[in-house]
Amino acid sequence: MPKAAPEMERCPWSGLDPLYIDYHDTEWGVPHADDHRLFEKLILEGFQAGLSWITILRKREAFRAAFHGFDAERIARYGDRDVARLMADAGIVRNRLKIEATIDNARTYLALREKTTLAAFLWSQMDDGPVLNSFRSMKEVPAVTAESTRISKALKKQGFRFVGPTTIYAYMQSVGLVNDHLVTCARHAACVRLHDKFRRPT
Repeated sequence: MPKAAPEMERCPWSGLDPLYIDYHDTEWGVPHADDHRLFEKLILEGFQAGLSWITILRKREAFRAAFHGFDAERIARYGDRDVARLMADAGIVRNRLKIEATIDNARTYLALREKTTLAAFLWSQMDDGPVLNSFRSMKEVPAVTAESTRISKALKKQGFRFVGPTTIYAYMQSVGLVNDHLVTCARHAACVRLHDKFRRPT
């Protein structure tokens, strides 16, 4: 369990849970080009659909153990016995459709990797670069955008599942395609600086 972070102005959704605060302070909105992390987060966002993100965060280590560290090559070889094993694992979200979609998504991810990286694919959808918003209230933050709809369609065309526009917008926020930290949050300026240094993968 992460230690309590020092006091600073944060987005209100981070609440008081040290796990959520650590996620807010170290991951959310940070741009990167690590395909393994991008694949893991895409799978976890799919499992989050219909649930709260804190539920997924609390189960993340169990997910990593259950899915062999999100090793796509290994997941792609999963069969009926693995599905049964995962459906019996109380540490994760036991949803057969999402489990089966994860296996399909691993295969799709590997097929995509034969042509390009997931990072390059995602960032190529951002014609004008990352979206750096300047919201002052959570009421201003959208649940879906034109960009998330476009990326959702592009991922579905490749064969990915559980990648609807709302899920993908949450994913974009998480992996730094969008900076939706409120301008009153200390992490807003920090993520802007990270975007300034970030080089889009090609």
